[in-house]
Amino acid sequence: MAWSMDRCELGLEVKIGVVHPATDAYAAEAVEALKAGKVIAVPTDTLYGFACDACSLEAVNRIYDIKGRKHTSPLAICVGDVADIDRFAVTDHLPRGLLDDLLPGPVTVVLQRGESSALEQSLNPGFDSIGVRVPDCNFIRNIARGSRTAVALTSANLSGQPSSVCVKDFDKLWEHCASVYDGGLLPSGRAGSTVVDLTIPHKYKILRPGSAREETVAILEKYSFFETV
Repeated sequence: MAWSMDRCELGLEVKIGVVHPATDAYAAEAVEALKAGKVIAVPTDTLYGFACDACSLEAVNRIYDIKGRKHTSPLAICVGDVADIDRFAVTDHLPRGLLDDLLPGPVTVVLQRGESSALEQSLNPGFDSIGVRVPDCNFIRNIARGSRTAVALTSANLSGQPSSVCVKDFDKLWEHCASVYDGGLLPSGRAGSTVVDLTIPHKYKILRPGSAREETVAILEKYSFFETV
């Protein structure tokens, strides 16, 4: 961690037209980039991520190429609000209020896509489930709202390499992005979001402990969910 924080504190040699502050003034520009099939880099409430229109096969493939990631590793999606989740995943088996207690926050909920999902079948082919995020970060949520679709989201790093908590951490990859939005040094460390499978009624499975495991389990147990192995 000390090495990365030192890098973050060195400052940036900003490339004009590529790196912008992650502020409301740049949200509309980011939305237009997604609609044009571009890949952008954004802060979340955990790590920096690469984002694109989840319904653009070309953009999704570009993210895999940038990261050097195998297509057998699925991408999560981000939506602007909890109320948007049921457009893309099955939620009717979940108790009322559960998703609102978990989100927005550093949690990825894995749900069945269902036949009525608005997601393209080309996203994560062969997977019946989808990881969904509503980060506690206004910038990426405003982008998702403005795009009026799901945003594919994955960590901004080469596959297998440490995750990024400041834009300097992935500066070698800036050239592959239409824009990089700088939200400063993210305070949550490199654990990423807690990933929890909620596809089975009243049961949960922690797929990645992440940064909010204890809080997530406490909420699930409040709703009488049981852990599966």
